[in-house]
Amino acid sequence: MDKNFFITTPIYYPSAKPHMGHAYSSIIADFFARFKKIDGFKVCFLTGTDEHGLKIQRAAEKKGMETQKFCDELSKTFRDLSQTLNLSNTDFIRTTEDRHKKSVQNLWNELQKNNEIYLSKYSGWYSVSDEAFYSDSEIEEINGKKVSKISKSAVEWVDEESFFFRLSKWEKQLLKYYEENPDFIKPISRKNEVVSFVKSGLKDLSVSRKSFSWGIPVPKNKDHVIYVWLDALTNYISALNYPNINDDKYKRFWPATIHLIGKDILRFHAIYWPAFLLAAKIPLPKRIYGHGWILSGEEKMSKSKGNILDPIEIIQEYGLDPLRYYLIKEVSFGNDGNISKEKLEDCINSDLANNFGNLCQRVTAFAMKNCDGKIPDNIKFLEDDLKILDKFKSNINQIRKKIDDQDINFYIDFIVNTLFETNKYFNDQEPWNKKSDTSRLNTIVYTTLEIVRKICYMLYPIIPQSSINALKIFGINENEIEFSSLENHLYLRENSKIKKIDILFKKVEK
Repeated sequence: MDKNFFITTPIYYPSAKPHMGHAYSSIIADFFARFKKIDGFKVCFLTGTDEHGLKIQRAAEKKGMETQKFCDELSKTFRDLSQTLNLSNTDFIRTTEDRHKKSVQNLWNELQKNNEIYLSKYSGWYSVSDEAFYSDSEIEEINGKKVSKISKSAVEWVDEESFFFRLSKWEKQLLKYYEENPDFIKPISRKNEVVSFVKSGLKDLSVSRKSFSWGIPVPKNKDHVIYVWLDALTNYISALNYPNINDDKYKRFWPATIHLIGKDILRFHAIYWPAFLLAAKIPLPKRIYGHGWILSGEEKMSKSKGNILDPIEIIQEYGLDPLRYYLIKEVSFGNDGNISKEKLEDCINSDLANNFGNLCQRVTAFAMKNCDGKIPDNIKFLEDDLKILDKFKSNINQIRKKIDDQDINFYIDFIVNTLFETNKYFNDQEPWNKKSDTSRLNTIVYTTLEIVRKICYMLYPIIPQSSINALKIFGINENEIEFSSLENHLYLRENSKIKKIDILFKKVEK
């Protein structure tokens, strides 16, 4: 079995400060990366910043800054965000790095060698905001301005010499690939969008610009810079030391397990990127997953609309793990989702403080008082105990499969339902009324503590720091978390000491 896992976020365009959409993509990717790590996989988790293109050049000019310095400052903001969100990324790539430039120029040379690129002239609509080309049918007029129907971003007419990639040549082969690999694009609604777009006909794609200079120069033609998306998409292999295909990192992790992206950049990842790779004779990634937007009201967050929610402000007010938990639980993965402080506070009070935090406190306090502060011995499981313990063992392979299908909703529902059942189990078993039956009291306490451990392990990819804090009860460290151990009913060592822990989540006063 392949025990390597390579997950990527989009590389973020640092023309403005990070918003909740950036945080969402990163947190979801971190969830999958952490799960795979505790399930014994060698994980490569890549994020970074996309720093070329006219949009960046203009933003730097507007600030009166040298473009590279502008990129350095904003890229640091996104690198800092990775730490703020407690991401477990193993690499952070910048498209202004030499390792990336070499990879992009090598890919260009491969495409040119294979007669996939030719010089011509581009005349058409271009969105600087999206760094995307649009056809007449994709343009509409609003308040006297031409905009993209998809993004509502302003477009301008471009008329210049350009190199073109023979995208039209790959139309049938892309459709054939989508059909033969039905799980290549997920969810199914995104796949349907892509198939429909490709069936409508693909035109050759302009892959260079001549009217500005902030980009990677086209090899042997310094008048042109490489189109920002051909540049940016290559980060997924440049981070693996492409073109050195014999490099251990490349051999271990390519093709990528999953490119996690927002639905607004689906076309670039599900059409352009596979076509570039096919044309260069490079294996395709295993999956492209286009998740929904985090909305502010009913609209996508954007700088131009002034409706950006700052994840840093939310974290400062409520804490990181509550935000991570909320985004993973309340936003149905694959769909658009709203964030509201009211729902976030409900999540903190109900799920985290009451169902999880209070369970940890109750059973620990009871064990400290009635079991000499130790993991109880003299355990004799009855049917009620095994019923809740077996829930993990009997579902462990299904959980793995659901993770591989990116079914986060199943995963979080499993945890929430188990927390409810565990609190009910502890109440219904009434260990405080079993003091004359030591074996029964011990078994109830042991069973509940063991379920707390299992739940902490499952919560670790979602709320890592809080899970580690809860595991201090048992003296279990982060590097000891193993998903496979959920099958073990007698993992906790009898008579080993347990520790009291601080309150995990404070309730929000309303």
